[in-house]
Amino acid sequence: MAKNTICLWYDKDAEAAARFYAEVFPDSRVTAVHRAPSDYPSGKEGDVLTVEFTVAGVACLGLNGGPMFKHNEAFSFQIATDDQEETDRYWNAIVNNGGEESACGWCNDKWGISWQITPRVLTEALAAGGGEAKRAFEAMMDMRKIDVAAIEAARRG
Repeated sequence: MAKNTICLWYDKDAEAAARFYAEVFPDSRVTAVHRAPSDYPSGKEGDVLTVEFTVAGVACLGLNGGPMFKHNEAFSFQIATDDQEETDRYWNAIVNNGGEESACGWCNDKWGISWQITPRVLTEALAAGGGEAKRAFEAMMDMRKIDVAAIEAARRG
């Protein structure tokens, strides 16, 4: 296990979530599934308790802790994309598999984890500053999934 690992609390579907992420994102995999050695408040002996996995190179641990804690946008994965095709692929994988759209490139998967599917052209425009950043930012504010062509047009003015 990595020295620093993100621990994500799931009700009961940590393994399903980890396997979904491993299928969707490159440099992602499930590395271990650990079962509970005895009964615990949200499960029984032998149930999946934790899942070690990697999402786009980031070490994670999924914990099946029960329904008492819910995910929110205070934590999200930000996935940088190179073009509209890659943006669409990740966005559609999340949204079309029980997830939901949000604003400004954010969406939530069916387990409640927030994702920012962010084309590099947007990040670059914001980093440029000045009028270019302002135009790109204002264009983004009206979007759900980021439209790369619209951001590029906004950058140009």
